[in-house]
Amino acid sequence: MNKKIKIFFLSIITTLLSSSFSAAYAQQKDKNKDKVKAVVVKEDKVKTKVAVLSKKDSLKTKEIEEITEIADSVKTEVNLKFKFYKKNAHASYYAQKFNGRRTASGTRFDNTKYTAAHKKLPFGTKVRVTNEVNGKSVIVEITDRGPFSKVREIDLTKKAFMELANNKNSGAVIVKLEVEAN
Repeated sequence: MNKKIKIFFLSIITTLLSSSFSAAYAQQKDKNKDKVKAVVVKEDKVKTKVAVLSKKDSLKTKEIEEITEIADSVKTEVNLKFKFYKKNAHASYYAQKFNGRRTASGTRFDNTKYTAAHKKLPFGTKVRVTNEVNGKSVIVEITDRGPFSKVREIDLTKKAFMELANNKNSGAVIVKLEVEAN
C-alpha cells in the first residue's frame, strides 16, 4: 500500500511539473514571436529576393514591416538595351536529360538558370524572349548551339520557358527575339 501511495504522489508531481514547464515554454514562445519574424522568399540568382522583417514597436505595439529587395543584374539590369532580331520565332525547352552536361560554350547546363541555345548568335549574348500571345518576357544568355530542328529558332531552359508559357504542358511557344544592343 505504501508503494501505491508513493507512485500516486510521484505521478501528481510529474504532471504538475510538466504542465508548469509547458506553460513557461508557451510564454517564452509568445515573447520570441513578438520580437522578430523573418520571411525570405525563395533565394534564386536570377529571381528577385524579398525579405520581410516584422517586429512590434515597443511604444505603440504596432507591427513595423521592412521590405528589402535584392535584384540580379541579368534579370533587371537597367542599362540593357535591346534591338529587334526576329518575330514569330518558335521556342522550345531543353529536356531534363541534358542537365549537368557540357554545353558548346564549355559551361555545364543547368535547367534552373536563364540560358538558351541558338544556332548563330555568339556565346554570352543576352536575348530578351517575349511570348507574343501574353506579353511575358525573360532575359536569357546564349550558352549553347541548337536547336537542331529546322522549325525551332531557340531552345530555352525549362525555368525560362515556364515563365513565358501560358499552358505549362505545351512544348513550344511563338516568341519575339530581341538581342542586346552594344
